Amino acid sequence: MNLLQNLERLYPLLLAATKSDPERAHRQVMKLLSSLEQAAAQPWATWARSQLEQAFVLEDPRLTQQVWGLKFGNPLGLAAGFDKNAEAPGIWSSFGFGFAELGAVTLQAQPGNPQPRLFRLPRDRAILNRLGANNLGAATIAAQLQQAWTRRPRSIPVGINLCKSKLAELDEAPEDYLGSFRALRPFADFFTVNVSSPNTPGLRALQATEQLEPILAALQAENQQKVPILIKIAPDLDWEALAQILQLAQTYDLAGIIATNTTTRRDNLKTYRLPATGKLLREEAGGISGLPLKARSTAIIRFIWQQTQGKLPIVGVGGD
Repeated sequence: MNLLQNLERLYPLLLAATKSDPERAHRQVMKLLSSLEQAAAQPWATWARSQLEQAFVLEDPRLTQQVWGLKFGNPLGLAAGFDKNAEAPGIWSSFGFGFAELGAVTLQAQPGNPQPRLFRLPRDRAILNRLGANNLGAATIAAQLQQAWTRRPRSIPVGINLCKSKLAELDEAPEDYLGSFRALRPFADFFTVNVSSPNTPGLRALQATEQLEPILAALQAENQQKVPILIKIAPDLDWEALAQILQLAQTYDLAGIIATNTTTRRDNLKTYRLPATGKLLREEAGGISGLPLKARSTAIIRFIWQQTQGKLPIVGVGGD
C-alpha cells in the first residue's frame, strides 16, 4: 500500500478529529510536513517524498516557462497563508507545485487575532479567515530558511509575502517593510508587498497612492540585486484605485501583480450564520476566499491585462 492510499484511509479520522477547528487541522498538517522536511536525510522521509512525487508531480514541457529569470515547472503555486512560518518551505515541490509563497511575514513577531479566527463555509465552497498575519517575525523566519536551504536547496522558486507589523503606524510602513526585506532577501526568489489583507487594521489604506509610493520607493532603492518584487491587491478596489496602483507598479518597475487577496463583501452567500460563533455571517470580521471571489478576481485579472497590454505578469489567486 502506497502513501497516498494510507492518507486516503486516514483522512476520515483526521477530518473527524479536526472538523470543528480548521486552524487546529492546519497546525497538525504543518507539524507533520515540518517533521518530514527536517528529516530529509532519513530513509523514511526520502521514501515519503518519493511517494508524494509519484502521486502529485506532473512534468510536461508545455507547462514550463521562464519568468523574472526563474524557471517555473508549471504555473500552479502555493499561495501565501498556508506555510506562514516557513515550517516546510522545501516540501511543496513534492506536491507538484511549480512555486510557493511563504508568509505573510512581518518585521515584528505577532500572535494575530483572537481565536476562533478561521471558519469553513462548505455551502459556499469558501473560507472566512481573520488570522491577522500571525507569524514568528522576519528574523526568526530568516534563520529557519537559512537552515532549510542548507539542509536541502530549493528546487522551485520560493517567494515571501511581506506585511506591515500591526504595531507599526502607517507612516512607519516603509521602514517596516524594508526591515523585513533586508532580513529575508538572501532566502527567497521573489517578494510580495501585501497591502491588501483585511485582517490588519488600516493595512488596506496603504493601497492609496500617497501611502503606497513611499513603500515601493524604499524597497526598490534597497533592491540593488533586482529581486522580483510584486504587489498583492484587494478585490474590493474600484477601477480608478486599481488603475492608480497599476501606474505605480509600472513606475517603480514591479515584477507583477497578485490578484487578489480575500474579500470583505458578504453578498450572494448561502451561509447565513456561523455555527462556531452563532453570529450572522455579515457581522463577522475577516476576509472570504474561494468560489464567491472567483468572478471578481477574474474580472480584476482581465482589467489588469487590458490596462497593461499584457506587459505585467499576473498571479491569479483567491477564487476556487
